Amino acid sequence: MEEKSSCDGGHEFKLLLSCPSGLSPSQVSVVFNEAYDRIPHPDPFLEQSIFEVWEERERQNSPLYNWTNFRYGGYTFDVGNDPKQQPHVSLQLGLTNYRDFVGTNLSPIWERYLVPSEDDCIQCQHTSSPLGNGAVVETSDKKILVLQRSNRVGEFPGYFAFPGGNPEPQDVGIVSHDGFHELNQCRNSKVSQEMFDSIVCEVVEETGAPANSLSSPIFIGISQRVLNVRPIAFFFIKCNLQSDEIQQLYSSAQNGFESTQLCAVSMSDLENMASKMPGCHRGGFALYNLMLQGANGS
Repeated sequence: MEEKSSCDGGHEFKLLLSCPSGLSPSQVSVVFNEAYDRIPHPDPFLEQSIFEVWEERERQNSPLYNWTNFRYGGYTFDVGNDPKQQPHVSLQLGLTNYRDFVGTNLSPIWERYLVPSEDDCIQCQHTSSPLGNGAVVETSDKKILVLQRSNRVGEFPGYFAFPGGNPEPQDVGIVSHDGFHELNQCRNSKVSQEMFDSIVCEVVEETGAPANSLSSPIFIGISQRVLNVRPIAFFFIKCNLQSDEIQQLYSSAQNGFESTQLCAVSMSDLENMASKMPGCHRGGFALYNLMLQGANGS
């Protein structure tokens, strides 16, 4: 399932999982377990460095909030033996936090946290690797929504990117593994639903498009930026508004401060714009392309 692109620096990406047919919420489940948390690195210097990098960032950008995130720990993919059976993906998620993300994935020495392995989950077992999300949103006049990041954001300021952010453990009542006492099946179901609910919220907050104008998201795969091994789950969403209507709504978007402009672009323009995207979002474009190719039977 893994595919790699060769670009320079932060533009390089790997497709950890591609689902070109698109998966509905009923075809995606989650196993949330502390077994998928970050494993501390055996080198005490590297563990201490996490706190030092965090403290330096606090001095430069205080205050910083150490929020909790879901950590990507892998997946299982079941296509079944029956041709009539729908494919199913089970995402394996643990917990991590922003401090560990800054201190491992975003550290100047991030590569020292990697383990030499062809298995991505083993390679990244000492990194925070929070699972982000992103959406390829298609308007009723067949344009794709792309944001230009503000210069104030923490990663790749000024770059073009799809709407997105992070699913939030707190939104389903999870603060830690110990603090969640519901049955595993109920807990996993809530986390799975958060994967889909959160991306709708991100699109609404970043573009201004109302939730009732958006279709139910379909999951199209996971892209990883090679620089900092940053994973993002991507979804495809249709919007029943035209691009000029969304442009008007964008001016009052709740999180509009995170970007400087909203672009509604054609497929050919998106291909050109992809070269100015971080690797994980270039991967999102590649996943969207695979979805289109699958729909066209090519």
